[in-house]
Amino acid sequence: MSNVRSDKPFTVAGRTFQSRLLVGTGKYKDMEETRLAIEASGAEIVTVAVRRTNLGQNPGEPNLLDVLPPDRYTILPNTAGCYDAIEAVRTCRLARELLDGHNLVKLEVLADQKTLFPNVIETLKAAETLVKDGFDVMVYTSDDPIIARQLAEIGCCAVMPLAGLIGTGLGICNPYNLQIILEESKVPVLVDAGVGTASDATIAMELGCEAVLMNSAIAHAQQPILMAEAMKHAILAGRMAYLAGRMPKKLYASASSPLDGLIK
Repeated sequence: MSNVRSDKPFTVAGRTFQSRLLVGTGKYKDMEETRLAIEASGAEIVTVAVRRTNLGQNPGEPNLLDVLPPDRYTILPNTAGCYDAIEAVRTCRLARELLDGHNLVKLEVLADQKTLFPNVIETLKAAETLVKDGFDVMVYTSDDPIIARQLAEIGCCAVMPLAGLIGTGLGICNPYNLQIILEESKVPVLVDAGVGTASDATIAMELGCEAVLMNSAIAHAQQPILMAEAMKHAILAGRMAYLAGRMPKKLYASASSPLDGLIK
C-alpha cells in the first residue's frame, strides 16, 4: 500500500540516535536527581543552558559534565536567557570553546520574560550568523509555518516549534500549524516546549514529529524519575502509532464483529 509509513532513523546533523526523547537538565532539586531522571528517560541528547550551568567556566563549582559525561551523552548547549541575536551567537561560541569545538547547538532567542515566546526576527538573524560560522543549529521557534520554512532554508539542521509556552504544561495547543510545518519541512521537526504529561508527548509523535524535547514536564513532576520513564514509553508508543496509522474517525458506530452468519 502506498500510504504505509516506513520507519527511518532519527538523524540530526549527520548523527543518528536511538532515542527520540531529548531532555533538559534544569529545574531538578540536585545533580543526583538530574542524573537519575535522565538515565530513566533513555535520552541520548541532553540540552544545557550555557548561561546558567557550569560546564567548566566556573572552576571549583560542581560541573554538570561530571554527572552527564559527554562520552555517554550528546551535550546540546542552548542559548536560554538570550534576548537578542548578538547575545545568542556569543553564547554559542562560548559553548564551542567549553566543549572542545562542539558545533551542535540549540538556538533560542526569547522576546520577553513573561511569555518566553521566541523573538523570530532575532532568531532568524542569529541562525544566519551561526550557520555561516559552521554551527549545526537546532532552533526553537514559534509554530508559524513560514518562519519554520525560512529557518530551514537558512540551513538549520532541525526546527523546533513550540507546542505551548515554555514551562506551562499546556500540551499541543495548535496541532494544525504543527501539521503544516511537518508536511512542508525538509529537515527534522521536534516539538519543543509546552509538554506537560506523557499523552502530550504521544500526540506530538502521532502527528509525525521526529522527536520531542522537554524539561519542566519531568523536572516539575511529583516524581521526576518515574515521569522520565513514562515519557520514554510515551515517545515509543506515539512513534509506533504514527507508523501503524490510526483508524479513520467516523460519526456513527460500526460493529467490531461482522454481522454475516448471525444465528437467528
